[in-house]
Amino acid sequence: MPDRPTARRARAVVIGGSVTGLLAAAALTEFADVTVVERDTLPEGPEPRRGVPQARHAHLVWSGGVQAFDELLPGLVGEIVASGARLAHIMGDMVSRAPNEIWFRRFTATHHRNLVCSRDLLDAVIRTRVLADDRITLRQNTTAVGLSGDSARVTGVRVRTDDELTLTADLVVDASGRGSHAPGWLTELGLPQVTEREVNAGVAYATRLYRAPGASADIDFPIVNVQANPANPPGRGGIILPVEDGRWIVTLAGTRGGEPTSDPAAFADFALSLGDPVIGELIKDAEPLGDVATTRSTANRRRYYEKLPHWPDGFTVLGDAVAGYNPVYGHGLTVAAQSALALRTVLRTAALTAPGTARRLQRAAARPVAAAWDLAVGQDAFYPGATDTPPTALERFLARFVDRAVATGARNPRALGALLDVMSLERPATRLFSPDMLIPMLFGPRRPHLQAPPLTETERKTATDG
Repeated sequence: MPDRPTARRARAVVIGGSVTGLLAAAALTEFADVTVVERDTLPEGPEPRRGVPQARHAHLVWSGGVQAFDELLPGLVGEIVASGARLAHIMGDMVSRAPNEIWFRRFTATHHRNLVCSRDLLDAVIRTRVLADDRITLRQNTTAVGLSGDSARVTGVRVRTDDELTLTADLVVDASGRGSHAPGWLTELGLPQVTEREVNAGVAYATRLYRAPGASADIDFPIVNVQANPANPPGRGGIILPVEDGRWIVTLAGTRGGEPTSDPAAFADFALSLGDPVIGELIKDAEPLGDVATTRSTANRRRYYEKLPHWPDGFTVLGDAVAGYNPVYGHGLTVAAQSALALRTVLRTAALTAPGTARRLQRAAARPVAAAWDLAVGQDAFYPGATDTPPTALERFLARFVDRAVATGARNPRALGALLDVMSLERPATRLFSPDMLIPMLFGPRRPHLQAPPLTETERKTATDG
């Protein structure tokens, strides 16, 4: 008997080869052959690349993202850790001051972990794992210039290398980041302009790499984080992120009128000027490994694709192309992983080529975006000049409630667990109104607030004794 014809595998094109694009490609391999279109030449190992200038700044993956990594690619987190990363306990391995200037106690009763390493290392391990899949084809040095199709269905993406050609696809995923051209591409197909919102606290970042001072590289030195206070502008903060190869990534930040500069001579002095000088004290005698890198591309910017009255089949937007956040909250990578996981979850119940599937994908991707957006904007909207629309009465009430939740979690492990469920993007914000939070908030017991950073004497000595 003649062989039965086999069904054609669907074809997908992912625009962008950074973390969002690679994780989306991994999610899609269960349903389609995938081509990743990347305008740069990707490095072979953990090296910087032009398309990710923000990579020099401090990055981490919250536990909601850690879980999504391993759901998408089982064993991925272990591979990243084996390559030099670290799973840091929140708050046991942290010295952290909240925006309301309260120091968290270093409780160890919660399950939450941050994945901590340099962005170059993280990208390299993910890239190696994902691109080893023979269902994925990488087209480097290739720029996406537009979509093919019409307002009802996207049928492919127009790309340019030396010449322009069209890659046909059953699904095109735009994971090209903050610089995405999707709004213009969609209007070219006849769709209405997407609604956008920006909340810009005017944050500037400055980052310098240091050799871990003293004997601090020989221990699991804590992450040290001093967050800016929106109620006391200009907001100034910073973080020490101990990473692989005995290095510290130190990122300092300031809002309008309090920005750090690229002057290396001023870096440690700025750190000493924060609401608490602990970061400056730890780095003042440390050996810098290079110059200061700065950026001002930190605005919270969201595009509400899921609210368009019509959405074309065959097209989805993910990651920073949907929303970018003030990097101080560290949610971008977690949202990328959760959005890719949402993509796979929908496609396990809906055919990739079926009418309406792309709209379902866009709405599913909006859920982790909305969670991170609300957390970021709930703080940044209170900085002067951040938005043309002042915070509403409801937003002010919620901000005050979150301050109380932070104050409660800072000294009660049960409440801290509820707070971290939300901050880690594991649970929705309604978790803050659970008994785990409300009972300690209303009835105690209430330990006194810490008056100084909870850095142990041993930790401080390892970093400051030369």
